[in-house]
Amino acid sequence: MATEASSNELISQSGIPQAEFVEDVEEFMKRLENSESAENVLRRLDELHSKYKFMEYNLNTKKARLKGQIPDITTTLGIVKHLQSKKDSTEPLETRFLLSDQVYAKASIPPTDKVCLWLGANVMLEYNLDDAQVLLEKNLTTAKKTLSQVDDDLSFLRDQTTTLEVNMARVYNWDVKRRQATPSVKS
Repeated sequence: MATEASSNELISQSGIPQAEFVEDVEEFMKRLENSESAENVLRRLDELHSKYKFMEYNLNTKKARLKGQIPDITTTLGIVKHLQSKKDSTEPLETRFLLSDQVYAKASIPPTDKVCLWLGANVMLEYNLDDAQVLLEKNLTTAKKTLSQVDDDLSFLRDQTTTLEVNMARVYNWDVKRRQATPSVKS
């Protein structure tokens, strides 16, 4: 799931950087990029933690939107299939449709081989029933696949957040012990 980046940093397929687990804090703090102070290292780790939280918020928003779209697409696909089954009939289809919250109107739909689909962004297009079914099935498959990918990314992100939080605690505790061992350093 992760790929190697140019700076020796692992990145998931969705571009989420992988948090390195700090096994030996003493060795970690001796690295050139960590040599300034424990506060700077903690600040850098906290910045990455904030980025992870931002990514998590965006992924959860995307997941909620997809969870709302999938039932809508499924319902629309069912309606298109029902219209296909009735298109050779001579009798009109009697139905009710939603005008506003809890307000329905009766309608009589003559047999048709066309349907208008609301695509969003104030765009509605007319399709023949077969093309509409193909489009909706493709959209449904894509939405389910994207939802699965978002779930995988959220799981990966939770693991990285946990690893980062453990690292932050380990660096903080290392700094506390270091300060306690050196009485001349003020907190």
